Amino acid sequence: MALLIIPITCFVIPLATSQTCQTPDDFVAATSPGHVIIGGLFAIHEKMLSSEDYPRPEIQKCVGFEISIFLQTLAMIHSIEMINNSTLLSGIKLGYEIYDTCTEVTVAMAAALRFLSKFNSSGEIMEFKCDYSSYMPRVKAVIGAGYSEITMAVSRMLNLQLMPQVSYESTAEILSDKIRFPSFLRTVPSDFYQTKAMAHLIEKSGWNWIGIIATDDDYGQMALNNFAVQTTANNVCIAFKEVLPAFLSDNTIEVRINETLEKIIAEAQVNVIVVFLRQFHVFNLFSKALERNINKIWIASDNWSTATKITTIPNVKRIGKVVGFTFRRGNMSSFHSFLQNLHIFPSDNNKVLNEYATLLSACAYVKDSDLSQCISNHSQGTLAYKVDKDLERNFSLRNDFLWDYTEPGLVHSIQLAVLSLGYAIRDLCQARDCQNPNAFQPWELLDALKNVTFTDEGNSFHFDAHGDMNTGYDVVLWKEIDGHLTITKIAQYDLKNDVFVITDQETKNEFRNLKQIQSKCSKECSPGQMKKTTRSQHICCYECVNCPENHYSNQTDMDHCLLCNNKTQWAPVRSTACFEKEVEYLSWNDSLAILLLALSLLGIMFVLAIGIIFTRNLNTPVVKSSGGLLVCYVILLCHFLNFASTGFFIGEPQDFTCKTRQTFFGVSFTLCISCILVKSLKILLAFSFDPKLQNFLKCLYKPIPIIFTCTGIQVAICTIWLIFAAPAVEENVSLPRVIILECEEGSILAFGIMLGYIAILAFICFVFAFKGRKLPENYNEAKFITFGMLIYFIAWITFVPVYATTFGKYLPAVEIIVILISNYGILCCTFFPKCYVILYKQETNTKSAFLKMIYSYSSHSASSLAMSHVSLDSSSSNITATNPSSSGRPAAWQESRDIQAQAFAHIRRENAASMSKTLPRKRMSSI
Repeated sequence: MALLIIPITCFVIPLATSQTCQTPDDFVAATSPGHVIIGGLFAIHEKMLSSEDYPRPEIQKCVGFEISIFLQTLAMIHSIEMINNSTLLSGIKLGYEIYDTCTEVTVAMAAALRFLSKFNSSGEIMEFKCDYSSYMPRVKAVIGAGYSEITMAVSRMLNLQLMPQVSYESTAEILSDKIRFPSFLRTVPSDFYQTKAMAHLIEKSGWNWIGIIATDDDYGQMALNNFAVQTTANNVCIAFKEVLPAFLSDNTIEVRINETLEKIIAEAQVNVIVVFLRQFHVFNLFSKALERNINKIWIASDNWSTATKITTIPNVKRIGKVVGFTFRRGNMSSFHSFLQNLHIFPSDNNKVLNEYATLLSACAYVKDSDLSQCISNHSQGTLAYKVDKDLERNFSLRNDFLWDYTEPGLVHSIQLAVLSLGYAIRDLCQARDCQNPNAFQPWELLDALKNVTFTDEGNSFHFDAHGDMNTGYDVVLWKEIDGHLTITKIAQYDLKNDVFVITDQETKNEFRNLKQIQSKCSKECSPGQMKKTTRSQHICCYECVNCPENHYSNQTDMDHCLLCNNKTQWAPVRSTACFEKEVEYLSWNDSLAILLLALSLLGIMFVLAIGIIFTRNLNTPVVKSSGGLLVCYVILLCHFLNFASTGFFIGEPQDFTCKTRQTFFGVSFTLCISCILVKSLKILLAFSFDPKLQNFLKCLYKPIPIIFTCTGIQVAICTIWLIFAAPAVEENVSLPRVIILECEEGSILAFGIMLGYIAILAFICFVFAFKGRKLPENYNEAKFITFGMLIYFIAWITFVPVYATTFGKYLPAVEIIVILISNYGILCCTFFPKCYVILYKQETNTKSAFLKMIYSYSSHSASSLAMSHVSLDSSSSNITATNPSSSGRPAAWQESRDIQAQAFAHIRRENAASMSKTLPRKRMSSI
């Protein structure tokens, strides 16, 4: 099989002073022998010097010693030593080779080549093979790197041999893709959860107008895109997105930071900024932001949320509030003890520890608050210093300094990474002699690692199907305590339930204080208002408009007003709630209803009074001329029922009252009009001297059949109405604030036919009464019937348009008024004149006075008729009368006398018939 041998060249050891690489081992930052070697990748230095001064293809000098990353390196070493000192791997010792990536992909790739080189190869070579199943590389697994950009590059190389790579900090969501990164695992959650938690925090705090700053590499772009998706789901808008170069070696980074700060100042309404940057980016950003007096709320990613270096920036508390997400912390007591005894830890094969000791010696006389900056300046190679030989004294004096720079979440993640490898190796070595370096290949360890489950501090841990260990997040707040800026845990974020777990009242107060800070594009819309978008590209920029009538909003910043139930609820303009509509109807205690009831009772009293008057004067001519006792009582009963029917129009409508009121009124009023119609026919018959008309009226005049027939037709109309389209109770909800409880007539056509039929009878009655309007003055009932019918027509003609246009609870009152007007009109015109004669003109209410007046009326009517006949005869014969006492006069006079005699005899017969009570069934009494 053909082999491609790749020699591993020598690189510069990344110390504070430039050195020449003599052997590949000079490239290792820290190493320890063991039966199973684990590789480590840490960005111990923050950047590599610009390559413009070094045109040759070699790794450049790394500068900028990072204390926090140095502590992460110590955390890996401590975790491995803890396993070696435990019974987890009995008889098996873990070794390590740790490399400094200098925050550069190129350096990390060189370290990855060393990891993949053949074990025990004197030439430091890596063989190219088609099958690496039996290939034995230098290390069995790799822990790191910290930054996702570097991790992705290294992972693509390690995939070639399926060497397990367990990261303690790389959170890019793409790394969960097992097709692209099959050998990658991590002990931290994916950025999917971090961005989701951030968006949830922002939404929970009431902010919707924010800015984002990220790096221009894969990590920054993916975090920005994921966060944009999460904010959209939570109705949060991004005012600006600023991107900075990922590496400090980029010459444009200072320019981009200044441009970003100008953007922050320009967007004055943005008070919350989410930052996906590395620690050195944030350090420079905050340093320049303080110069411009920028004060905001900064949402920190896990990259820098617990960076003590940034908290040491002078006056950093003026930058505003910092709320960050960090990985769950564990028990740090063991690591704290390790740092306390760091001065006795062997440093022969630990160049990083030696470098720290050297830098610490250079800053031996610098106070703790300035120590970090001093180390950073010396690690840049810009200051000269004298090495203090008493390193143990320096370590002892600076123990608390390292502890202050420790990031508990990252230390715990590194511990979990080492533990997971330790338990996987234990499972793999149960049936193997792992003291032999060739006992297993890296891909076998990867299979064991994917299925491992272990317990630490009572908590169970394992990798999911995506190779992630979803341990959750701690939420931290930077706040000043005793004059020092302290990173304090204020909550936990539960990934599964997407909730923040807050345990104490003080923490709740901290969250409440955050909500008081506004970061919105537009002023908050109060309840009773809704948002109206003004910028199409942002839903968070809007105007507040009042909710229209019958709509409401009960929360702030609602997108739409909610519609009330139009049938039962209403709401005024800018309402925060719906109100139940009041149910209205013409109630008994309504002032108008009381007035109408009073008029109805007054009408009933009139009816009763008239009945008493007629009963007490039963034998007088006036009462007898009114049609007799039976007809008068029937008419008075109808008036009584008409007045009583108004009570069915008042009060809460019920099915019974709705069906009763119209039919009750219709039948009783029809009966009344039918009786009056019979009276009109009788009057016309009694005083008609035209033989032809008399014969016609005699044939037509059948009182009982007429009354029963006319009333029966109305009963039939109402019965059909009730059967096929009966009136019923209906809730009228068309009014905005009330529900009108009313009677729906069922059929407007049937209602119209009922009223129209009454109108036809009234019109016939009017015609007959009009023809008898010239009867004797004191007894001219026809004239008053005519007036009564005119009042009826005027009332009901007016009723039609008024009823059609009236709306609301007073609609029944319209019909009541019309009923009262028509009833009062007919009652007054029919009976009041008779009552007046009975009470105040008793001298005319005698038989003799009655006969005398009738005789006078009949004589006058006969004379008029005779003169009419004489005039016609003289015109037809063309005879000229020369003498007033000629023969024509006696003939005319005789004819007149005959007519008078005939009329008088007729009157006497009628009176006699009325007195004897034998004729009323066949013919009405004469007036």
